Amino acid sequence: MTRPLALSITAVLLLVSSAGSVPAQTIANPDLFVKSAKAAQQALGFYGRYDNPEELERMAAIGYRLAQESKFQDFPFTFYLIDMPEPNAFALPGGQIFITKGMLDLGLNDDMMAGLLGHEIGHVVLRHGTRIQRRATLLNVLSQALLVGVMISASQSNDTPVPGTVYDPYGRSGSSGDLVQGTAAAGAVITELLMRSYSRGFEDESDEEGQRLAATAGFDPDGTRQLMDKMRTHLPQSREYGYWRTHPFFEDRVQAATAREKGLKIQSAESAEAYRTRTQATLLSFLGHEKVDPELAKVLKEEALVAWPKGPAADGIRLEQLHEQKELELAKKPLSRDLTALLEQYKKHYDQVSALTPESALLPTLAEEMQEIGKVRQGVYPQAAEVFSGGVYQVDFLETFLSNYPDAPEAAEVALALATAYSRLGRQSDAVAHYLEVWERATDSETREKAQAGLRRLAPGLEQLAALEQLSTMSEDPDLQSLAAERLRRLAPEYEDMADGADYLRRFPQGEHFETVNDRLNQLADKLYGELILYQSVGDHVKGLERIQKILTYAPQSPAAERLRDRIVLEG
Repeated sequence: MTRPLALSITAVLLLVSSAGSVPAQTIANPDLFVKSAKAAQQALGFYGRYDNPEELERMAAIGYRLAQESKFQDFPFTFYLIDMPEPNAFALPGGQIFITKGMLDLGLNDDMMAGLLGHEIGHVVLRHGTRIQRRATLLNVLSQALLVGVMISASQSNDTPVPGTVYDPYGRSGSSGDLVQGTAAAGAVITELLMRSYSRGFEDESDEEGQRLAATAGFDPDGTRQLMDKMRTHLPQSREYGYWRTHPFFEDRVQAATAREKGLKIQSAESAEAYRTRTQATLLSFLGHEKVDPELAKVLKEEALVAWPKGPAADGIRLEQLHEQKELELAKKPLSRDLTALLEQYKKHYDQVSALTPESALLPTLAEEMQEIGKVRQGVYPQAAEVFSGGVYQVDFLETFLSNYPDAPEAAEVALALATAYSRLGRQSDAVAHYLEVWERATDSETREKAQAGLRRLAPGLEQLAALEQLSTMSEDPDLQSLAAERLRRLAPEYEDMADGADYLRRFPQGEHFETVNDRLNQLADKLYGELILYQSVGDHVKGLERIQKILTYAPQSPAAERLRDRIVLEG
């Protein structure tokens, strides 16, 4: 960060600290706040962020209006969207509020979202997280979840890594061993187990508080009833998972919401701009005074940007993020740099700043740096083309070439070479996807024939369910389509790779074999649960934790996962 930028952030901190009309925000319990923030980081690592800037800003705009009316001062509220298909929402005691992609997919209007966010804010304001009357208190569960991650990381540090990626707020990906192998276990424990810790009384209290906050912040309190009705209409078969499992007694809550709204009056909405600015300042001030590990600091800076995306402090965070990413990319060898991905990050921030503050001094800086990066990318093209024509290269070179030069004359041949490389490496779904893309986009018959030939060579040995599903829709080649469909029918009830089954369910929720694949996944999870009990009985906790991770990573909605969570609660 440059000195002028640092000074501008300091000025913002001083300015908002003197805003007398804004409720004071503190971090009253740094230990609990850090534990909750790390738990949020783990949940993001397990599910990933749902990248939808418009919905995130809508969530923040509504959420901060509600938070302002709550007069809560112990922690700054932060808001997250996670890429979880099931409809759900939850809160951590340090003020972290989550909504899943599945919940947004229901099409919530602003009043419904206000009711939902008000409910979760209510859990924080009413301190439900520290009032749980269980042996495994929320704080203990947070610590346990993080400990599980560390233990699994240590146990697998010298073993073959388990497939997966780790969340990075700057859009980078890495092996699952980069952060903790236990991210999946910790994240699933947090998002599923903690939500279930609230009693019926706590849920009633949060419903009432949330509905009151919605009305006070200018939203229709009937949004709570509308939300429940929408969920009941759209999810009649979903009581075994997601929101229904963690938020029971639906009919009673609808009746209570209907009765309460008669006594609530929609108040005039107040701007939350000063409150959001103060939230940002509180988060940045905490980072300036407390020792926070670098990965967590990145997450908190991202939340400071969500809290208030305008002004000098926000621009400073954006520039710091982009410069870190640029330095990492330019540190690589020229042919290994994915400069298109870097430019996409620049363009995303440029567009956001243009829409929010078109007069921002950051815009010309970003435009100039984007132009420089573009020149660097184009300057490497002759060397990249020469390497490809030489026929000696690695997979990452092909991937980078296609990202940087998708319209180059060699692009189709590069894509074919990459598909063949994926096939050799056993990455069947990736191979099929690239062959299909070449086949669909190629403009000459020779290239299409090469792609079709690659698919026909690959098809007889295909084992990955998602790849077979892709091929089973190829009406242009009936023989290949029939072969893939038959193999998929045979493999669906007997596959052994849980990651394969989970990938199929994620990518093809409407697939013909969804139920069969899901049933088999539950069987494999049950088998692992039995192994877990055996390893625990003989004191082999490392192998036991590995089974926990696989169950919660690949079959989080299975009966085995449900028994596992109940076991953790009872024994915690």
